[in-house]
Amino acid sequence: MIDIDYNEILAKFNLKKEKYHLNLGQKKAIEDNINRIDNRINKLIENNEDLLLVDTLLKQTADFSREQASLQIKSIVTSCLKLVFNNDLEFEIELSQSRGKNSAEFFILERQDDNVYKYKLQDSRGGGVIDILSLALRLAFLLKYKPSIDGPLVLDEPAKHVSEDYIFNVSNFIKKVSEEFDKQIILISHNEHIASIGNKGYRIIKEDLISKIETINF
Repeated sequence: MIDIDYNEILAKFNLKKEKYHLNLGQKKAIEDNINRIDNRINKLIENNEDLLLVDTLLKQTADFSREQASLQIKSIVTSCLKLVFNNDLEFEIELSQSRGKNSAEFFILERQDDNVYKYKLQDSRGGGVIDILSLALRLAFLLKYKPSIDGPLVLDEPAKHVSEDYIFNVSNFIKKVSEEFDKQIILISHNEHIASIGNKGYRIIKEDLISKIETINF
C-alpha cells in the first residue's frame, strides 16, 4: 500500500497554479506591450505616408514656383533684348535636377529667317549683349524676389560696353522698368544719354583732389 501525502500534493499544485497565473500575467503584459508597439508602428507608418504626401506636394509646389519664376524672368529679359537690339533675340532658361539638386542654364535664341540658333551666354556675341543680359537679369531677379525688396534700385555703370547705336534703347528700357514697376532707380553713369533719363541729376567733378557736386538740369 502506497502512502499518499495529500498536503504535499496540494502544496505542489498550489505552487504550480501560482506559477501558471504568474506566467499568464507576464504573457498578458507582453501581449499588451506588443499591441502598443504595433499601434506605434502603424501610427509611424501613417505619419510617414502623410510626410511623403507633404514632401511630394512641397516638391510639386516648388517646381511650379520655379517654372513660374523662370517664365517671368524669361519674359523680362527677352523684352529687354528685343527693345534694345530690335531683332529676334530671346532669352531661354532650362531647369534641371540632378541628385536632388536644382540647377538652371541660360541660353540666347537668335532667329534668322527660318533658322534658330542657340548658344550659351558666354558665347554670345559682343560685350554689349553681355551687358544688357547682365542688366536685365539683375533687374528681373530683384523685381521678382519674394518678399519684395523695398527701396530704390542702384545701377552702377549699366551698359558701359553697349555701343552708341543701342544706348538710347537701353535708356528707354531702364525708364520703362522704373515706370511699370513703380521703382525709383539711382543711376551712376558716365554716359550722358543714360544720365539724361533721370528726373534729377548730379555731376561729381574733382578739383585739386576735392570732389564737388553740381546739379544737372535735364
